[in-house]
Amino acid sequence: MDAQLLAFVAVAAGMVALPGADFTVVVRNALVSRRSGLATAVGVAGGLVVHTALAVAGLAAVLVTMPVLFRTVQLLGGAYVLYLGLSGLFAMRRRAAAGPGAEVEDGGGARPGLRRSLRQGFLTNALNPKAPVLFLSLLPQFVPDGQPPLPRTLLLASVVVLLALVWFPAVALLVDRLGRWLRRPRAARAIEGGSGTALTALGLVLVAGPLLR
Repeated sequence: MDAQLLAFVAVAAGMVALPGADFTVVVRNALVSRRSGLATAVGVAGGLVVHTALAVAGLAAVLVTMPVLFRTVQLLGGAYVLYLGLSGLFAMRRRAAAGPGAEVEDGGGARPGLRRSLRQGFLTNALNPKAPVLFLSLLPQFVPDGQPPLPRTLLLASVVVLLALVWFPAVALLVDRLGRWLRRPRAARAIEGGSGTALTALGLVLVAGPLLR
């Protein structure tokens, strides 16, 4: 039994399940519909494929060692998360003004289509500037001495993607399962307002970080 691999699975599972922008976007879109939530979950996993591929190819190291490029990615990621948060908050305000039962469409996708949901999940994860650092610092720790690094790194990267393909669709299905209660006007407003506020705050932190350095 590969003890290091089992340890990595445990660490990676905690990393994937840790609430953040990915989790928030999946929950928000799953409240719209099961298909929207699942599409967002697949998009998040697609973003992880990009990060793991970069880590395996060694390009993430280039990103980390080039401050200007890294800060550009930080700004883009922060701006996108901020956009999602503000769009959700504005949609919530317009829905409240329109009255119960009214449908509101906006750039953030109060009722996003499947392609938009997939894109939101993908971009939220792919533009996360912390992911390259995380993968670069985590994956090498679980490559045993004497083993070729490429096959092992590919295995570890695949584990991360598979965990995401299990966790985020499970979150979307659970939210949909609880949808009758969660979609009640008061609960829906609380969740939408909370997710919008969380994404906005996270986006501001991500944008402010590189600007203040």
